[in-house]
Amino acid sequence: MKVYLEDVFKKSGIPTYTFVKPIEYNNIIVALRTKGRGLVIEGPSGIGKTTSIQKAIEELGLNKNVFKLSARKSEDKEFIKMLPEFKGIGTVIIDDFHILADDLKSAIADYMKVLADEERENDKIILIGINKAGDSLVKMAADLNNRIDTIGFERNPDEKIEHLISQGEEALNISFNIKTEIVELAKGSFHIAQYFCSEICTLGGILESSDVIKSAEISVEVIKQKVLDEFGRIFYNKAKSFATGTRLRREGRAPYLHLLYWLSQSDDWTIQMDDIVRAYPEHKISISQIVDKGHLETVIREDKSIQDVIHYDTNSRILSVEDPKFMFYIRNLLWSKFSKQIGYLGFQFTSKYDFALSFAGENRDLAERINKVLLDNHIAVFYDKNEQSRILAENVEDYLAPIYSTEAKFVVPLLSLNFPKKIWTKFESDNFKQRFGENSIISIWYSDCPVGMFDESKKYGGITFETEDDIDNQVEMICKELIDRISQERIIEAESTKQISDV
Repeated sequence: MKVYLEDVFKKSGIPTYTFVKPIEYNNIIVALRTKGRGLVIEGPSGIGKTTSIQKAIEELGLNKNVFKLSARKSEDKEFIKMLPEFKGIGTVIIDDFHILADDLKSAIADYMKVLADEERENDKIILIGINKAGDSLVKMAADLNNRIDTIGFERNPDEKIEHLISQGEEALNISFNIKTEIVELAKGSFHIAQYFCSEICTLGGILESSDVIKSAEISVEVIKQKVLDEFGRIFYNKAKSFATGTRLRREGRAPYLHLLYWLSQSDDWTIQMDDIVRAYPEHKISISQIVDKGHLETVIREDKSIQDVIHYDTNSRILSVEDPKFMFYIRNLLWSKFSKQIGYLGFQFTSKYDFALSFAGENRDLAERINKVLLDNHIAVFYDKNEQSRILAENVEDYLAPIYSTEAKFVVPLLSLNFPKKIWTKFESDNFKQRFGENSIISIWYSDCPVGMFDESKKYGGITFETEDDIDNQVEMICKELIDRISQERIIEAESTKQISDV
């Protein structure tokens, strides 16, 4: 009997010839046999969660009374809402439950507590979601944690991927010349392994099983590039839409681009925002700006194409990749080329802040407005109110000194009549005054200051603030000048990075 390629290496659906039990499979069996107790299966897409659940249900003979629902289908969501009204419904599987609205997640959590407490014989809820998806559920109902089993799927070991490929080879009576390379490219994903094997067979004209063994020979570089080209047509615009956020700010710190890059480097396909700002403090301001103000959530919610590949949970503050093919694509992006293609000036940033503002309290109005415009353009600014929680309990002088002496690329002092009268502006200027000769001080001179005041600063370029003119127009002009200046720095950084890479 002939065996067809599409039945062996499946790009979607439940595999038959190439099913491999993941290391978590026995835990699933035990959890399914436990009466009433809910089950949460979480982990990256494409590593066999849904397949394993369905195979385990078949093995236990529980597949007579099973409802399979998807949180992506509107009709299924209506049924999910009514679940608490049913008794004796059987086993209900809710796939992609992490994308459900919070009120529906909360209702499911309450229902799962009831089922566990009553130890119902004939009712069980199984939730399947991406990595750490169960965190948001437990955050809504902390006491649920002891009433459910949570099984986290991790990257499949290489030997599991190799076993999948070997089963396919046996079913089709073929031999791959780059089996080891396919295992490496898959990086633990059954789905990616299936995809590559299918593509290799198609290119080699192996569409069904053969009576004599056939060799599926191809260069790993050729098949990898072919798959990347295919994925690029599907995912380039999605990646670009996310990386540019609400609108492209060429001179900014590119927070969305960096989030996408950090996702590509993640082993478990997720990043947690609090962990990110701790790991990359130089990006704290730009990341916090888009997360805390809800811009990240809005960008994903309002773009269906991004929702297909990326999910953000506001409760756990976790950003995750949904699609294994998209993950493969961004893992293999040439990031410097990609960032340039979509319009960013530079991808490498070394300074913690682009600008540090130094001003007297009487001039906070101007400082506040400058800070807001720069932040809106994803420019990293040191402005005292942005950092209040971090300064608490710190030695303030120890905290501020390095910011003004080295950590900010540019210091912007607002040189008014009150500037030399304040203790803190004197302290700040003591730490940045040596930088005048380094072309890293951009002074803003108040027009009502007497001639001769701040003469040292006027040896270098700066901006005059006319105290009698409209403040909003001047803020717009000042910020444009500052953004243009940091833009020039981005270009220099990008060219320098290119020269180094060319050596």
